[in-house]
Order: sequence, then structure tokens, then C-alpha cells
Amino acid sequence: MTKAIRIHQPGGPEQMVWEEVEVGTPGPGEALVRHTAVGLNFIDVYHRTGLYPLPKMPAVIGMEAAGVVEQIGSGVTEVKVGDRVAYASPPPGAYTEKRIMPAHRLVVLPDDIADTQAAAMMLQGMTAQYLLRTTYRVQPGDTILFHAAAGGVGLIACQWAKHLGATVIGTAGGEAKCALARAHGADHVIDYTKEDFVARVKELTNGKGVPVVYDSVGKDTFMRSLDCLKPRGMMVSFGQSSGSVPPFDAGILSAKGSLYLTRPSLMTYTAERADLVASAAELFEVVRSGDVKIEVRQTYPLSEAAQAHRDLEARKTTGSTVFIV
Repeated sequence: MTKAIRIHQPGGPEQMVWEEVEVGTPGPGEALVRHTAVGLNFIDVYHRTGLYPLPKMPAVIGMEAAGVVEQIGSGVTEVKVGDRVAYASPPPGAYTEKRIMPAHRLVVLPDDIADTQAAAMMLQGMTAQYLLRTTYRVQPGDTILFHAAAGGVGLIACQWAKHLGATVIGTAGGEAKCALARAHGADHVIDYTKEDFVARVKELTNGKGVPVVYDSVGKDTFMRSLDCLKPRGMMVSFGQSSGSVPPFDAGILSAKGSLYLTRPSLMTYTAERADLVASAAELFEVVRSGDVKIEVRQTYPLSEAAQAHRDLEARKTTGSTVFIV
């Protein structure tokens, strides 16, 4: 019997129960994957709490994992039995020993990418890829602001942006996290617990501001992030770890310099199979070259997912966290 972490109703980490589940066999276009490692991401918290409602209960959460294909349904051409694969994609359900996935959402892993590494980087790494390469295409000489620079996406994005020739300004909370961001490519790190990040960004850019702000924090940073942008700059709001951004008058964007605002998601940027494969290939390339290093900084048994959620929400984690199956 397969075991999984399920929630029977939205709520806190205490709602997460380690229990037996039925998996079944793959239908047309599907593959049965035996997980070896599962990634932890903030979207899992949003699903658990009901901020992003799930279609039915009980539910298995989780959007990212790596493992081995054990069985395929009819018509599957993307993978074969025995392939090492990874994914970062709906439908939710990664917190389990085995699951059935749409085969077109699976990416075959290169031999030199470990399962734990893959589970730590697919969602966060492809997020960094679309942010830096598509949403706002970072160019050599750009100065960018990246909030939560010591988080999972932040550590990857800082390295990648530095590789692209950008000057990276990051924010983080506390000396340890600031040091971590600095060690991963951030040229300047602002400790938001001690410094006004708007004033510091203006100081670092000689009052001009930056062309882009990448903000996954949300409510606590959104309005002040707008003040860090140069005229016609782009605000990329791709998460809300501190809470949802309150409604605001769109005229503010005009008043602050004809700013652009986007609220992108990885799922939109990788909705087409070709885009998914291309994003993963570019991620694998920068990791295999050594330009971006993926560090699994915390591991937990999958059965202890509730504790991992507590630590994540308490900001006790840095970088990538993986559940070992």
C-alpha cells in the first residue's frame, strides 16, 4: 500500500496526516511514478491553508518531485518505464510515495543530475528561469532587486542573474541570511530588519532606481517595491509569503513613473510541453556548467512534512528543502 501526506480540510500543519492511499494504474497519456525525493515550496502552504483552494478533499498537496517511471498508459511517448524523471507542475499530489502523473508534464533527468537535486530545483529553478529570461529578460549591466534572496528561488536567481552579467541587490532578514545571499551572487544585500530597502536601493543606484523588482513577499513589500523602480520599470509580483497584496488604485503605477506590473506564474509559462522542456533544458544547462549551484539545505522524511511546513512558515529554512521518500 502507498502512503501519503493528506489533508482532510484546510488549515495549519496539524491537518497533514500520514496515511495509506489508493494509487491505481495509469490511463491513456499517464505514467506511474515512484518518488525518491519531493520538493517543498511555499505554494504547498497556500494549498494547505486554502488560500489556493483544492478541488476536493481529502487531498494530497505538493507540486514537485523526482523519481522513476514504473508503468505507463497507452499513447505515452514522452517517457518510458525505468526513466528517471522530475516535474514541477499541477495537478497537486507530490507528497506521496507513488502517484500517477500526466506524462507530458514529466521531464527526463540527465544522468548527472541527482534525484534530490532535481526535487530541489525544478519548481524554484524554472521559476528563476522564466523570471530572468522571459518576464523581464535580464541583460548584462542591469541592476536588479530580488526580495527574499536567501530563499529557494532567491539563491538560484542571484547566481543566475550574476552569471548573466547583472548587478544583484537582494533583501533578506538577519545576518546569516544576508551572508548566504551574498555567497550566492548578490552584490549588495539589504537586511530588511535593520535597513530601509527603498533608501538603500536609491543610494546604490545614485537615485535612479532599478529596471525590475522581483517580489515574492507580497503585502509587506509591494508598495515600497514600486518606489525602487526607475520610470517604466517592471514590478514582478510572483508570490505572497507575507500575505496578499491589498487592492490599490492602478493610477499609482502612472504616478510613480508609468510602471509595469505583472503577476506571473510558472504554470502559465510552462503550460505548453515545448516551453516546459525548453525551460528545464536551460535550467539543467546552467546547473551542469556550475554557473548555478543547487544546494539542498534541509531534508526531512516525507512523513514529517508538517514539521517542515512549520519551519518554512517560521522562516527557519533557507534555500531548498527536500523530503526523502
